[in-house]
Amino acid sequence: MVILGTGTGLRRTVFLSICHTDSAKRVAQAMVFSISLILAASYLIGSIPFGILFGKAIRGKDPRSAGSGNIGFTNVFRVAGLLPAVLTLLGDFGKGALAAMIGKHFADIEVGMVSGLFAILGHCYPIFLRFRGGKAVATSFGVLAILYPLVGFFTFGVWLATVLGSRYVSLGSLVAFTSLPLMMAIFHTGLNAILVTVSITVLIYLRHLENISRLLLRKENKVF
Repeated sequence: MVILGTGTGLRRTVFLSICHTDSAKRVAQAMVFSISLILAASYLIGSIPFGILFGKAIRGKDPRSAGSGNIGFTNVFRVAGLLPAVLTLLGDFGKGALAAMIGKHFADIEVGMVSGLFAILGHCYPIFLRFRGGKAVATSFGVLAILYPLVGFFTFGVWLATVLGSRYVSLGSLVAFTSLPLMMAIFHTGLNAILVTVSITVLIYLRHLENISRLLLRKENKVF
């Protein structure tokens, strides 16, 4: 027997016999289709540009037009002020949390990790902004908060300690997500989950290449 899934709905355990009946194939196809829908929805959720929406709606300012041009919390705060920045932070965090929740509810925690990854991809490369998005730190923390809250808590602790010690938000993000796969291993989350977090860490680094360059040149802006 081959186990394809667990739980209720998509999570209900489905046993297929070795002889691959037409019925079994239809079930497998339905599961693949359903998971594909979950991942597509997660990407679209991640693509919602809250920084632009709140910046324009509340202050009439587009964060892409000033500062670093990023659509995340830090630049929205610099360009549009505290309220749009806080709402952006909550929205970006919520995107990751919602995508992870959907994947976990309709499938399992591993699908939740992948759907969370797709939300992060959507934030980094949003279809609504010609694939020019943000840096996905808040969205990534949203995923962790739902699926691995203890890992998320300690990773956030690393982020906060680094930011307070260095006054660089970008350095805090890089150090925190460098530690993330190790945190996942310490908490015995499983190989698949660790591999997904390695992918998240790579994305974080790719989205921070300009920050890394400025840090090396000592030209990065400090948060306070």
